[in-house]
Amino acid sequence: MFGVLCIALTVLAFVGNYTIIMFKTGSMDPTIPQGSIAVVHEIPATEVKVGDVITVDRGIGLKPITHRAIAVKRLGGGEALIEMQGDANPNPDPEPYRVSQVRKVVWHAPGLAKQIVWLSNPYVLGAITLGAALLVLWAFWPKSTTGRRRDEHNEPSRS
Repeated sequence: MFGVLCIALTVLAFVGNYTIIMFKTGSMDPTIPQGSIAVVHEIPATEVKVGDVITVDRGIGLKPITHRAIAVKRLGGGEALIEMQGDANPNPDPEPYRVSQVRKVVWHAPGLAKQIVWLSNPYVLGAITLGAALLVLWAFWPKSTTGRRRDEHNEPSRS
């Protein structure tokens, strides 16, 4: 059942443009604390509303940033100029972001980032894979029937 759920969630993530992001800083405290994970959904920038928590790409060599939209100006060609500010930051981000696509936070869970990082460790993934393989091997290993025959011959006769 768990395997079917994982496959369904993977297909939904791929088809619906959903991804998971991790919060390494506390700029969105207390709404989304440091160490949280969030599920984000890719949407056109023209659909962003003031108050939405969104992730934007900042350019080559820079990591994406996730903050709250505090002003949205729709431009032509499907682009928008979005001003953002972290909930814990005293000032808005230095420059507005000119984007055509953003990722909107649809759900978040505090404190799960450490577990995700731990699970992505190659040794942990290897151990999980080995454990699952051994469990499948044990479940499908042919069962011996010689034990039952021996028990049948050793039973005392009932007269």
